Amino acid sequence: MTGWRRSSSPRPSRTARVRAVWTTTTAAVAAGTSLVAACGVLPGGSGGSREPVKVMTFAPEDTRATNMPGMPAMAKAYAKWAKTQGGLDGHELRVISCNEENTSTGAAACARRAVKEGVVAVVGSYSQHGDAFMAPLEAAGIPYIGGYGISGEEFTSYLSYPVNGGQASLLAGNGRQLADVCERVSLVRPNTLAGDELPQLLNSGLSEGSRDKSTDILAAEDATDYTSQAKQARKKAGAGLAFGSDRPGCVTAALGDRTETFVDSFRRLPEDNRKIRISSVMGSVGQPLIDRTGGRNGPLEGAYITGWYPDAGDARWTGMERVIRAHAFGDNRIDPADAGVQTTWIAYTVLRTVIKSLNADRITPGMISKALDNGVQVSTGGLTPTLRWEYDDMLGTASFPRIVNRSVTFQVVRGGRLVAQKPGFVDVTKTLTESSTL
Repeated sequence: MTGWRRSSSPRPSRTARVRAVWTTTTAAVAAGTSLVAACGVLPGGSGGSREPVKVMTFAPEDTRATNMPGMPAMAKAYAKWAKTQGGLDGHELRVISCNEENTSTGAAACARRAVKEGVVAVVGSYSQHGDAFMAPLEAAGIPYIGGYGISGEEFTSYLSYPVNGGQASLLAGNGRQLADVCERVSLVRPNTLAGDELPQLLNSGLSEGSRDKSTDILAAEDATDYTSQAKQARKKAGAGLAFGSDRPGCVTAALGDRTETFVDSFRRLPEDNRKIRISSVMGSVGQPLIDRTGGRNGPLEGAYITGWYPDAGDARWTGMERVIRAHAFGDNRIDPADAGVQTTWIAYTVLRTVIKSLNADRITPGMISKALDNGVQVSTGGLTPTLRWEYDDMLGTASFPRIVNRSVTFQVVRGGRLVAQKPGFVDVTKTLTESSTL
């Protein structure tokens, strides 16, 4: 999240204008297909094959801050799987990966490369630097499908089609989750432009549950020790707690990859007999981190976690897990429990659905964005609610108008495993809407 700026070209009334164009385009494609079929030739010209579809997935790798190598690796595995299925509606899927480097320069370079390579979409990617990558994509008319949701431009640009509610929905949902169980809350978050948005969102959820605002504790994004922040967070979360209180104090850490460093610093603090629980959001804490920090005997036992999707042990992830086993076996970059990997899987599910709906021999960026604007519905097998990006489906607030999936999941660490705290999805539409008024 980088200030949640509205795109320089939001074009909120674009849907109405697209309908007429899309109707004409669809009719032309259908007519052309009928003529070819009448001549006894398969769609795709004299060779009988459809043109390949080229896309890009970018994410930071080998940096000192957050790294998401599993996202491009998952994209490559998806392409291998698609090949065994005869492509995406007959189109060979070609995936280009790019190291975004966790910098605005790297993000812009990946976007320019996407334009140069002639991709039809950027799919399942990660970058905090929406102001750097979105403008080149908009200029070339390239849709951005299923970004991780860490930058504000993903929820304002007319060419962005998010599959989750981003960090906004996670923090708003985390506030809702903690309001039911915590007496006081401390938030440890990055001292960055993206991090500046987090307290307001968390506090919106806490306020909805009639809880006081959290204590905002800033931390360097690439620090190697967080002892000072851990002490302050525990002190503030435990302030005024009565001995034996039913409600613990809670410390929410939203530091991405550096959350592990914070947890390590927190666990080293001397015991002070106050009941304090760690909390976080998906992307900062997952099952691998829980395992590395001691499982049921570690500091994350009992932690409250807010996610976008069902927990990693849910049967609805079986399809993705099969693809990983078959086409990325031994690739330790891909963790099925990683929120980035999961987001990339869902983003490519969107791409596949859209391409199938087009039933065309040649796919262009404009065809994809028009289909999405016109209401193509995407089922993700229950991993999210049904996704659709028509104007009426969007949240419509000034800060994040293009959020269409306002659902989160409440999870908890029990017996060293991350499991559902409550079944199903929790709608945070009201919380997101009210966060702008705090």
